[in-house]
Amino acid sequence: MAELPSGEEVAAMGQGTWHMGENRSSREEEIRALQVGLDLGLTLIDTAEMYAQGEAERLTGEAITGRRDEVFLVTKVLPHHATLEGTVAACEQSLRRLGTDRIDLYLLHWRGRVPLEETLSAFDRLTASGRVRHWGVSNFDAGDMADLVALAGGQAVQADQILYNLCRRGCEFDLAPWCHDRGIPIMAYSPVEQGRLLGHPAIRGVAERHDATPAQVALAWTLRDDGVIAIPKASNASHVQENHAALEIRLAEEDLLVLDTAFPPPRAGRPLEML
Repeated sequence: MAELPSGEEVAAMGQGTWHMGENRSSREEEIRALQVGLDLGLTLIDTAEMYAQGEAERLTGEAITGRRDEVFLVTKVLPHHATLEGTVAACEQSLRRLGTDRIDLYLLHWRGRVPLEETLSAFDRLTASGRVRHWGVSNFDAGDMADLVALAGGQAVQADQILYNLCRRGCEFDLAPWCHDRGIPIMAYSPVEQGRLLGHPAIRGVAERHDATPAQVALAWTLRDDGVIAIPKASNASHVQENHAALEIRLAEEDLLVLDTAFPPPRAGRPLEML
């Protein structure tokens, strides 16, 4: 489990939905995958108004029908919608697509031109009304986070969702320590780099020692420390089960050294990467 600054505990491994809902022929299989994940305890589901132009939210809503109280539901507002009125309107549309009366964690998808103060005012309005329980951000670097918490009400941020995996470790230089010191979890999207990591010999070697798959090792590495929530996407039930099994893997110091050698941690600050 991972803990939010509010004290609420959420699943350390959740389920992502980026690229879900794009193909009608795979819709039922994707819904079933999310439901199998819920059965296994992967109760945090992450989606966004942007994904498949709202279809990922509709698919998620169908998957959680009758099970809403089991789910910690995360979705996002696009930066060009993030004005005071635009955020409220976008939230209401997401709620309709999701078929629910509340969002557990509502994220600003990335920082845009709308002043953060205005978006925070919208988040305050939504939390006061009960439509949103918590709010956070996505794709914010250390400087963005410092700007955010310097604003009135900015200290209520509950998470920063970023691209984080073995080959995207830049956040470890400044952002991750900054968040850790304040108890703000990092939510890692694309923790297996959309599959591109899986053929690397170092990962495959560690996987063989653990009788595991490379994907499971990449996920176990992402979850090696407290304060990180991983949200891999799985489009079928067997893939969900494979991801879930990564929770049982404990990487040894030898494994971590091998992976650090192959994917060195940053020695200087670098711009936050995005996909």
